Amino acid sequence: MGEWLGRQVEIEVTNVAHGGVAVARHDGRVIFVSDAIPGETVLAQITDDSKKSFWRADTIEVVKASEHRRPHIWAAAGIDRAPEDRAGGAEFGHIAIAHQRELKRQVLADSLKRMAGIETDVVVDALPGNEDGTGWRTRLRLHVAEDGTPGPYAIRSHRVIPVTDLPLATPEVAAIAPLDEKFPGVDHVDVVVPSTGNPFVLTGTREKLTGTREKPKAQRIVERVGDREFRLDVRGFWQVHRAAAQTLTTAVQDAVDVTLFAPRAANLDLYGGVGLLAAAVGDRFGNNLRITTVESDSLATDHAAENLAEWVGASAITARVEHFVRQLGTTAGSSERANLGRATVILDPPRSGAGKAVVAELVALKPAQVVYVACDPVALARDVALFGERGYEMTRLRAFDLFPNTHHVEAVATLVRR
Repeated sequence: MGEWLGRQVEIEVTNVAHGGVAVARHDGRVIFVSDAIPGETVLAQITDDSKKSFWRADTIEVVKASEHRRPHIWAAAGIDRAPEDRAGGAEFGHIAIAHQRELKRQVLADSLKRMAGIETDVVVDALPGNEDGTGWRTRLRLHVAEDGTPGPYAIRSHRVIPVTDLPLATPEVAAIAPLDEKFPGVDHVDVVVPSTGNPFVLTGTREKLTGTREKPKAQRIVERVGDREFRLDVRGFWQVHRAAAQTLTTAVQDAVDVTLFAPRAANLDLYGGVGLLAAAVGDRFGNNLRITTVESDSLATDHAAENLAEWVGASAITARVEHFVRQLGTTAGSSERANLGRATVILDPPRSGAGKAVVAELVALKPAQVVYVACDPVALARDVALFGERGYEMTRLRAFDLFPNTHHVEAVATLVRR
């Protein structure tokens, strides 16, 4: 291995792969190539030939362009730059927005077919906003180089790329992003513009410089979704797209099978954050809702308890989800198990998905339905397959373009016990 590293090859790109790369072959070898579109012929430079199963490459020149290619929406990530100098975070920015969604649909549909044996005609719905997929990020992180320069990382790298603009950011974020300042001794700069109140520019200190990991001081902000307000820490998790919280609220409300929903069952909101999706269920089904939201971040659950205060039957618990469902399975009495058997579970795990252990513990509780909110199509497909092996069928699926000009896609699936 290593003899092909740095060499350039002309390859025909055949299809899209998960992770924002396209697929090509050279002498029978699979090559994952960045900045290319299926149907194109490109000149690509091999950047990794260390694996037997596949290589990686970067597009250097487009020999035969796709009809879906457009000038990159971010000059700092354009193909005219050397690959190592291209800013990361907009890996689909060279593709027409409608075709981006088609490629995301293909990845989601192919993952479900390959891993779960499910055929789907799902489409990826656009969110309100700019037609070219810019101007949607309400918060972002700029990494800081050794000399104090802030910027995004180059793709698949920890090398900071200086930039002069941030086209994915909302105008409010772009206006205060300190791109022309220096931050020596700082690890990152976060820019946060909530839907209400003042914006924030926050710095984080390198642990390797201080020798300690300082816990940032909590600062509360308020986000509004429709007529409802949510309190959370400025550094806490919140959906990045300015329309995402409302989109997911509606999607989860629609995904719950009303014929299976029991308001007074032991309903759960797992990986619940500050209670956004628990509130979505409460707003649809009324004040007599019983629901427990579970989140490992104690500050988030403190906020969730406040955000869900109007529902007397709502509670917020700080725990790791896998520990919580395991303990629930071992300690629940017969009446509680009956309530769990009628329950609806909202499942919104991190990008890695719920995983085998959580799925196994959860299905042992035999909830009536699971509404799975996923930000990774492969993790979703794997978990849908695990649910399927244990008697749950996917009855509904929707997908949303919460991250335009990137490869990421959000999906909301309903799983019902057969």
